[in-house]
Amino acid sequence: MKYITILVNAVLLVVLGIWGYVAGGSVTALIPVVFGVILLILYPGVKKEAMVPAHIALLITLLVAVALLKPLSAAWVRSDGPAIFRTALMFTSSVLALICFIKSFRDVRRARKAKEEGG
Repeated sequence: MKYITILVNAVLLVVLGIWGYVAGGSVTALIPVVFGVILLILYPGVKKEAMVPAHIALLITLLVAVALLKPLSAAWVRSDGPAIFRTALMFTSSVLALICFIKSFRDVRRARKAKEEGG
């Protein structure tokens, strides 16, 4: 279940980024699309709990979440409802994905520790 959140986040970044580009015509709306595609490429490694892809995906997700704060506040100032919706949804899904990443890392660490103590 935890990996579904990460996959959904990547798909939302792609879909909502394309929607933002079509709606507003700004090339910067495609930035989440690029990061979403990278996350989709990394997803199989993340699902297998491979350390390098998981940490890269975590870093990208963190950067995306932080980077979305500026466009979210700009959309809020403009009172642009659709932009607020798109950006808030991408931000929320990124934060949820971060929570899932952290939980996954903690679970893996606990499993390793239990294995070391038991075996």
